[in-house]
Amino acid sequence: MSAAWDENSWRGFAGETLRSARQASCDAQAWQAIARHCRTVLRNYSTSFFLVTRFLPPVKRAQVEVIYAAVRYPDEIVDTFPISHAERLSRLDCWSEMYDRSLAVESVREALARNINPILAAFAQVVQTRGIPEEHYRSFLSAMRLDVEPRLFVSLDDLIESYIYGSATVVGYFLAFVYGPSTPRDFDRALASSRHLAIALQLTNFLRDVTEDQRRGRVYIPVDLLRAEGIDALDINDPAQLIPLDRVLRRMSAAAEAYYGLAEANLDAFSPDCHNAIRACIEVYRQLNGRIGRSAEGVRHRESVPMTTKFRVLPISKYWRLPLAYLGVL
Repeated sequence: MSAAWDENSWRGFAGETLRSARQASCDAQAWQAIARHCRTVLRNYSTSFFLVTRFLPPVKRAQVEVIYAAVRYPDEIVDTFPISHAERLSRLDCWSEMYDRSLAVESVREALARNINPILAAFAQVVQTRGIPEEHYRSFLSAMRLDVEPRLFVSLDDLIESYIYGSATVVGYFLAFVYGPSTPRDFDRALASSRHLAIALQLTNFLRDVTEDQRRGRVYIPVDLLRAEGIDALDINDPAQLIPLDRVLRRMSAAAEAYYGLAEANLDAFSPDCHNAIRACIEVYRQLNGRIGRSAEGVRHRESVPMTTKFRVLPISKYWRLPLAYLGVL
C-alpha cells in the first residue's frame, strides 16, 4: 500500500473535489468531477486494485473508484488519524448520519449544497442508480466501529460472520451490483462469488498485516486456531510463538485459497465486460496469499507481490491502458 494520507491531506482533497464539482455545469459533470478525484484515492492507496480496475468499462470503473473512496475514508478515521477512540466513534457517527442525509436528496449538487461530503454525495448516487441495498454501507460502518473497540473472534466462522461480513463482504456486494450479472438469473451466483472473493481478500490482508494489527490492539486470527498451537494470547514479539504462528498462518492461507477457488468457479456469473478485471483481482491477490502461505520469513515480514508478477496475470492485450492510467487518462 502507498503511504496513507494524513488528516490534512484528506481535508485538502475534500476541498479540491468540492471546488471541481461546483464548477460543473450539470449534475452528471459534477459526479464525474468527484469520480476523477476519487481515482487519486485508489491510485494512492492500492496499486494492485488500481491496476486491475483499469480493465473495467469506463462507467463501471468510475463507480468502483467512488466506492473505494467511500470505504477508504472511514477506514482512515479508525486507522490513521491521530485522534482519540471517542473522537473516532464520533466521526463515524457523523459520517453515518451524513450518509443517511445523502440518500434523501436527488442530485449531487443538491447534496453539496447541503454540506454533504462530495464522496458521499457521489456514492449515494451509485447506491441509488445500481440498486445497492442502503443497509450494506451501514453494516460496513458498523465493522469500522469494531476496529475502534476490537474484540477477539473465537473461530473462523465467528470472524467471517461478525467482522468480515461488514468490513469486506458488503463491499463485494457493492461491486457485484456495479459489475452486473451475465444474465438476470445469474445474479445470485455473482453475489455468492463476490462474498467468497471478499472473504478471501480479507483473510489475505489479515495474514499480511498481523504485526500492524497487533500494534493497533487488534487480533484477527481466531482464538481456536491459536490455542490449537498452544498460543493463549498472541504476541508476535515472543520468539516461542513464531514457529507455531507460522503454522496458523498457513492454515488460514489455505482457507483463503479455498475461497479464491470458490470465487473463480462462478466468475462466469458476472457481466462479460468485467471478467478481465475480476480474474486479474483474483490472480493478483491469490499470488499474495500464496507467497504468505509459503514464506519462510515469518509473521514479522510483510509480503507483497512484485510489479512484474502483477503484470503477468493482467491481460496482455490491454497493457496499453496502464501508462494512460498513471498519466491520469484512465
